[in-house]
Amino acid sequence: MRTNSKWSPGPGIKVQSIVSNGAGDWVVSACGPSSGICPDCRHQSRSRHGWSYRSLQDLPIQGNEVTVRLQLSRWRCTYRHCKRQTFTDPAPAIASPYARRTRRVAEIVGLLGHSTGGRPGERLMRRLGMSISDDTILRHLKRNASRVDDKPPARIIGIDDWSWRKSWRYGTIIVDLERRKVMDILEDRSVASVARWLKRHPSIEVVSRDRCGLYAQAAREGAPQASQVADRFHLVQNLRLAIEEQMSLSGRATGRALLADEDIENDHDDRALHEQAPETPWRNQLRRAHRQSRKEVFETVHALSKEGLSSSDIARRTGYGRRSIAKWLTFETPPDRRRGALQPTSPLYFETFLTQCWKDGNRRGRHLFHDIKHRGYTGSFSNLERLLARWRRAERPETDEDKGDTAPARIGLANRTSDNAPVRDPQTGHLISPVVAATLCIKPRGALTINQARKVDALKQRSQTFAVLRSFSMRFRGIFHGRTSAKLEEWIDNAIDSGLVFLARFARVLRRDIDAVCNAIDLPWSNGQAEGQINRLKTIKRAMYGRAGPELLRARMMPIKLANLHTT
Repeated sequence: MRTNSKWSPGPGIKVQSIVSNGAGDWVVSACGPSSGICPDCRHQSRSRHGWSYRSLQDLPIQGNEVTVRLQLSRWRCTYRHCKRQTFTDPAPAIASPYARRTRRVAEIVGLLGHSTGGRPGERLMRRLGMSISDDTILRHLKRNASRVDDKPPARIIGIDDWSWRKSWRYGTIIVDLERRKVMDILEDRSVASVARWLKRHPSIEVVSRDRCGLYAQAAREGAPQASQVADRFHLVQNLRLAIEEQMSLSGRATGRALLADEDIENDHDDRALHEQAPETPWRNQLRRAHRQSRKEVFETVHALSKEGLSSSDIARRTGYGRRSIAKWLTFETPPDRRRGALQPTSPLYFETFLTQCWKDGNRRGRHLFHDIKHRGYTGSFSNLERLLARWRRAERPETDEDKGDTAPARIGLANRTSDNAPVRDPQTGHLISPVVAATLCIKPRGALTINQARKVDALKQRSQTFAVLRSFSMRFRGIFHGRTSAKLEEWIDNAIDSGLVFLARFARVLRRDIDAVCNAIDLPWSNGQAEGQINRLKTIKRAMYGRAGPELLRARMMPIKLANLHTT
């Protein structure tokens, strides 16, 4: 058994007795000092006015709970010129005012609550011999989070969005890139809320963000003095997506070659699509080719199955997944790909109403947006504008340039007929999909494996488009690695003049955000830390089964300060 001094909850406290309550728990009776010091005049007093008692939960003994019954004196101030008549013994080193636990227990509650949350923390605390409810842990955690300061003021921050519910509701996270910690969690993703936060922090000099125009506008309004930096990862990622779309136009939208025009079957759905969107005949061709290719693959799979081959053997021979093969063998005809049910986020959900308004002459986008908003539309104005733009183009008179029926003619690659031929992996013989081709296109030669290098060589030999795209992507990476933003304008001009529509579109978007892109090249800051904190936030949110609100998420994401711990 420990000596009485070991049972003391802190300095200046004298243990009087230690009693077991019969259930294995312990009650420690202790008293404060024999004199007090007036907090106003700082004179010592030994004139006791009365007593007060506090019950504090302390650290356990061999898994058993310990309660400290602390007797504190109330003293009279004997200095005649002091306005204070009585005062109580302070015990800041032991427990905060009105607290029900000692400071050393409060530290454990704060650490476990910050790391594990409410119910896991409750179970662990009970097992350690310190019973405490999950509500108390969370209340204590939120209170401490509200006291976290931002001194010294932040200078360089990263802003990014995170999803409460994917494609439905988003929040904002703000990270101090210099101190590598979360500064705040905002409940929504809006220009107004981010701008307000930035105005409260005038010391910010650099704002690192993704290429979302929302945060660019918020930074211009809330922190006009700050330099904006585009995230380098998203720049390369957007280039990869542009390459993937460009390679899809070259005839490998699904990893298979386009069939000849006379071999493509036209059906009622394709004619309806062509009537709705006559300005995109090459997209209809890709859809028909995809459907016809799936039909041929389906027939090939069933033919091999009739020869006695297993699903695994068919998968190895065709290059498709074994589960896909087993699923297709259960059907007698190729399964149709059904579209998902329309939601109020899509303007097509209100297509009947919009069509009637269009026929009545109401064709102003803002007016139609206002009307369907009152009918429950939850999507964006730009989404509605894309639908209306398609309707407007459908009513324009068709010109000779619009009569082309092939994709290469639409993208200025009419003389690159070799690009329409599929490219196969020289080792396996499988067709190389646009996703794989785009990923290899932005990867430098030194980072390629032997098999990847063979694929790149095959693509460069058989696809002129891929060779041009790889040249542009390597130049783009070289600009970032060399920290030479002066070469970016030349790269953008060359990309726009290349005749590759998706690469040119990517270059034009870069030009609209040229200052932030140049800062991304010249400055060392990026949004990688924000992305890492978002992964941590997702883990915390899922561990709490998605029931945590913004206040609790902020409390668990913010850094904990043990010096300010307080619990009731």
